[in-house]
Formats: sequence, structure tokens, C-alpha cells
Amino acid sequence: QVPVLQTNNGPGLRGLMTIAAHLVRQARKDQLLGSTAEEKAVVQQWLEYRVTRVNGGSSKEETRTILRDLNMHLEDKVYLAGNIFTLADILMYYGLHHIMVDLTVQEKEKYLNVSRWFNHIQHYPGVRQHLSDVVFIKNRLYTNAH
Repeated sequence: QVPVLQTNNGPGLRGLMTIAAHLVRQARKDQLLGSTAEEKAVVQQWLEYRVTRVNGGSSKEETRTILRDLNMHLEDKVYLAGNIFTLADILMYYGLHHIMVDLTVQEKEKYLNVSRWFNHIQHYPGVRQHLSDVVFIKNRLYTNAH
């Protein structure tokens, strides 16, 4: 199901990425789309990944692959686009919430980098909104592994 945003002038906007980017520009928060050409490309890449890989009714195996890929990517990064918080982090958070909320403590520990990132994003001001808080055991997640 493709989301549609009906605007006051002209035809409606279709698609998650198109609508989200439009709303970011309307809110004058363009930094969420990246500042440099490279950052913008990385944000677009993760938005594509979100729509093509995470949106589908993923099987258990596809979900494990997504979590494994994200865990490797986030090994040396704070955010998906490196060191800046972007729209990619927000939309990926919303796309993964239903998965993260169902993970066992052991699974959260297995995907330690994803868990660290997810916990950080869910506490970012204004992000979580109506979604439930996903609980992580801090003494296991925040060891001196870094």
C-alpha cells in the first residue's frame, strides 16, 4: 500500500520517500536530508533500503539479514549516514520498531550495534511519538566494548 499525501495545490504526492522529503522541506529541516552531496546520497540510499527491504512483510530469514547488515554498517557509526541524524534514521526507526519490540534479550545482544542505535534514536527528542519504548538491559548493552 503506497501512502498518498493530498496537497492544497495540484495532485497528491505518492510514496513514503517523496512525502517524507516534502514534509522535511516544508518544515525547513533540510539538514535531515544531508548537507553535502555525499550525505544526501547516503540518506537517499538508506531511504531506498527502508522502502525496498524493510517495508515488505519480511520472513524471519530476511529480518535476520536486515539486522545483520545494519549491525555491520553501524559498527563504527552513530547514525545511518555517519555522524549526523537524518531522515533515514527516523524512517528506519519506524520501519524496525515492530521487529525490535519482539526481539528477545539474547537477540538484542546479538545485534548490539543495531540495539545501541535504536535505543539512541527512540530517545531522540520528538521521534518516538506514540510508539512503545523498547527496553534494553543497559548493563549488557553498554559494556566497555568500544
